[in-house]
Amino acid sequence: MLPAHINEDPHADELPVIYVERLAREKAAAVFASLGSRKDVVVLGADTTVTIDDEILGKPNDAADAARMLRQLSGRTHQVITGVAIVSANGTESFAETTLVTMRELSDAEISAYIATGEPMDKAGAYAIQGGAAIFITQSDGDYDNVVGLPVTRVVASLRGVGVLPTKN
Repeated sequence: MLPAHINEDPHADELPVIYVERLAREKAAAVFASLGSRKDVVVLGADTTVTIDDEILGKPNDAADAARMLRQLSGRTHQVITGVAIVSANGTESFAETTLVTMRELSDAEISAYIATGEPMDKAGAYAIQGGAAIFITQSDGDYDNVVGLPVTRVVASLRGVGVLPTKN
């Protein structure tokens, strides 16, 4: 895995789905260029965000920010959107996958205890569905792997579509 050093700030009035797909394309293109744009290289870039009320909830800045995000998500349904881009010498393919996730009402004590684990600090929306926050989730509508961070089934289909992986017989 190679990091892409790009500006991850959203553009003014940029919709969350456009934002994550743009970031995925920019990340993959930056890494592809750093590798010399070779014909034998294919780069997969991805970015995931949590949104509620059209607000993008990225990774929290600190514990107070994580608590703010978790309170905002508490008892509500939100979107987890992952943008994915595949860049090769043949061009760029990209898409965004959206999953709806409902979180039960959380008490301040639950929020504090979860933040104390450190898990929320590097997660969009300040939670990991595959970790300690699993007990907070009451419903998920869409691809679970998307919420974890990469919609694997759709990625594989896209890699087959661009000829990186063989098609199924």
